[in-house]
Amino acid sequence: MNPEDVNQISSQGGGIVATVILLIQLAVLIVTFAGMWKVFTKAGEPGWAAIVPFYNFYVLLKIAGKPWWWLLVALTMCLTIVPMIIAGLGVAKNFGKSEGFGIGLGLLPFIFYPMLGYGDAQFVGQKTP
Repeated sequence: MNPEDVNQISSQGGGIVATVILLIQLAVLIVTFAGMWKVFTKAGEPGWAAIVPFYNFYVLLKIAGKPWWWLLVALTMCLTIVPMIIAGLGVAKNFGKSEGFGIGLGLLPFIFYPMLGYGDAQFVGQKTP
């Protein structure tokens, strides 16, 4: 086998790996959006808001009982994970879930939002106006 054949096989394998990674990322994104959609509808918000960038975080903050200006904080901070965890804690509290669940919402939304959305949890808290 000459070096050109090896390079061709190598580049084809890289394309396959990239395609698989892209498909996995797309699946995770779809699962997260589906879970958030259900959470939004349970809280009396429009489900479609889950797929609109920035607006989805505004609605999430509303459900969490946090003021709208936290969106500005999240946009200006280098680490948006802090506002995501704090919002997750508020959402978990307003659905009657534990603080551990809220941290899960902030750190692993692709697992915890579908659990919250498709589970039996009901919205029990108050949203910000």
